[in-house]
Amino acid sequence: MRDGVELATDLWLPDGGPSPVLLVRLPYGKDLIPGDITWPTQPNIFTLLEAGYAVVWQDCRGAFRSGGDFDPTVNEPDDGADTIAWLMEQPWCDGNIGAYGHSYLGMVQWASAAESPEGLKAIVPTETSTDYYMTPWYSEGGALSWHTTWSWTTLMTVLAAQTALGSGGDFEALMEAADLMGTPDPHLERLPLSDQPVFEKKWPWWSEWLAHPERDEWWRSLAVDERPGDVTVPALNIGGWYDLFVGSTARTFTRMRREAGTSEAREGQRLIIGPWDHISFTGAYHDRQFGLMADIAMADLTAAHIAFYDRYLKGDLDALAGTSRVRIFVMGIDEWRDEQDWPLPDTKYTDYYLHGSGRANTADGDGVLSTEPPTTEAIDSYEYDPLNPVPTLGGRVMIPATVNGTGPVDQRPVETREDVLCFTTEELEHPVEVTGHVSLVLHVDSTTPDTDFTGKLVDVFPDGRAIYLTDGILRARYRNSLAQPEPLEPGTVYEVELDLLVTSNVFLPGHRIRLEVSSSNFPRFDRNTNTGGVIAHEGANDVVVAHNRVLHGPDHPSRLILPIISR
Repeated sequence: MRDGVELATDLWLPDGGPSPVLLVRLPYGKDLIPGDITWPTQPNIFTLLEAGYAVVWQDCRGAFRSGGDFDPTVNEPDDGADTIAWLMEQPWCDGNIGAYGHSYLGMVQWASAAESPEGLKAIVPTETSTDYYMTPWYSEGGALSWHTTWSWTTLMTVLAAQTALGSGGDFEALMEAADLMGTPDPHLERLPLSDQPVFEKKWPWWSEWLAHPERDEWWRSLAVDERPGDVTVPALNIGGWYDLFVGSTARTFTRMRREAGTSEAREGQRLIIGPWDHISFTGAYHDRQFGLMADIAMADLTAAHIAFYDRYLKGDLDALAGTSRVRIFVMGIDEWRDEQDWPLPDTKYTDYYLHGSGRANTADGDGVLSTEPPTTEAIDSYEYDPLNPVPTLGGRVMIPATVNGTGPVDQRPVETREDVLCFTTEELEHPVEVTGHVSLVLHVDSTTPDTDFTGKLVDVFPDGRAIYLTDGILRARYRNSLAQPEPLEPGTVYEVELDLLVTSNVFLPGHRIRLEVSSSNFPRFDRNTNTGGVIAHEGANDVVVAHNRVLHGPDHPSRLILPIISR
C-alpha cells in the first residue's frame, strides 16, 4: 500500500493470459474459504477460471495475514485503489479489472469504485451498502441497528481472537469472545448499551461509532452515496427482500442510475432481488416457503456474474442480450419477473388510511386499514416502556439464532401486546400487488422529548399467520434531519414519515393487509430511553416511560403509502 503496509493476497490464474482480473477483498480470512466453496451469492472460483478470468482474494488491512490495523471501512478506499494499481502492473493482468463479494466485501467494492481507479471496469456488490450510517450501523430513521452492530463486532472479536491464538496469543481473549457468541442475551440487554468491556478493550472504532449517533460529517465523509458522480463503473446490484441491506441495495441502484459519473456507469446499473436474508438463500423458512424457484441456485448468479463481466471486461456487446435490467422475485405468486427499471415505471402510490374508534391495540382491536378517506377523528394510545420493549421476531437481522429467526416470521406473538397497534384491511376479493418503496405517515404526540415510532407491513394469511414483509423505524428527534436532532414538545402533534423500505408481494384473495405501529423492535434496534439524552450512555435508572398517541381522521390523515402495481 502507499504507506508501506503489505496486504496478503492469493492469486488464481487461468492458463494462458494475460487475462481480466476479478478482485475480492475481505476481513474474514481468505484462507478460511476453500477455493471451490464460496458464499452462495458469489460465483464459483473454478467456473470463473474456466471462463478466462484471473481471481484475486485479499485480506483487508489488519485482518488475518495482512499488516496494519483494522478500522472498518476507513482504509478501504485507498487500499482498494492501491491494490487495483498493483494489479494493473502485473504481466498476467490485461488491464481490465472487476470485483465481486457479499456484505463487507461489497462495501469495499463501492469504496474502491468511488476512487475512480484506472482499470476498474465493473463491480458486483451483493447485499451491501453505500452509506454506512443508514445501513448497517444505524438506520434510515436514526435508531442504532443494535443487533447488527453488536453481532458483527462480536464476529470480528471471535475471528481476531482465533487468529491471535494461532500466533501464541491470549487464550483468555478467545474465551471472552466465545462467551459473547455463546450467550448473547445478557450483553445485548445490558444498559447502558455502551458498556461492552470486550469491545472497548479490543476495538477503538466501537466507541467511535457510538460517539456519532447523528449522520454527521464523520459518517458523510465515509459514504459513497454522498459522491455518486465519482463512480464511473457499471454495477450488478444483488439483494434479498429480507436482507438488512435491501434498502441500500435498491436506493444505490436508483441513485447510480441517475447520478453516476459516466453514461456507461448509469446505463450499466442492474438489479437482482430474491426472497433471501443475509445468511439464508434457499427461500425456505419455518413460517413461509417460497418454492423451489426461490432457491438462489435457480437464480444462477454465477452465470449472471460472468455475463456481466463478459460485457464490461471483455467487451462482448451481446453478452447481456435477452436479459433485463431488473429481475425480482415477486412473493405471494412466488415467481421471478423481469422488469425494465426500479421503481417500476407503472407504480401507483396509494394511500391506505388508518381508521377505528381508538382501540387498535392488539390484532383483536378495532383498527382498520382502508383506501377510503376517514370521516371521523380518533386517537389510539399506548405506553412504551424501554424496559419492556416489543421483541424482534424475524425480519432483517444478521444472525437469526439470537432473535427468533429471520425473514418472514409469523408476527402473531407480538400482536397480542397492548403497545402494538394493528390496522387491517377486510379480506381481499382480488389480488393486490405491492412492489416498491413503502412509507408510513403518522400524526403523533408523546409525553416525552424523544421516542421512537415503528411501522411493519404484514401479510395476513387465511389460516391466521401474520407474515412479516418489511418495516422501519423513526427516532422522533430525527424527524426532520438525521444530522440535526430536534426534541419533541410534549403534547404537540407532529406529522412524521417513516421509511418502511422495499418489498414485492402479491396479497392474494382471502388475505388481508396489516400495518403494525409501535415504538420498539428490540434487539434489532436499540431502545429509545425517551429522555432526549445520549441513549448509548443511559442506564436502566435513566429511562422514562412514554405515553404515545397516534391520531387519525380527516384532520390527521395518518396513512400507509403502498406502491401498487396493476397489470
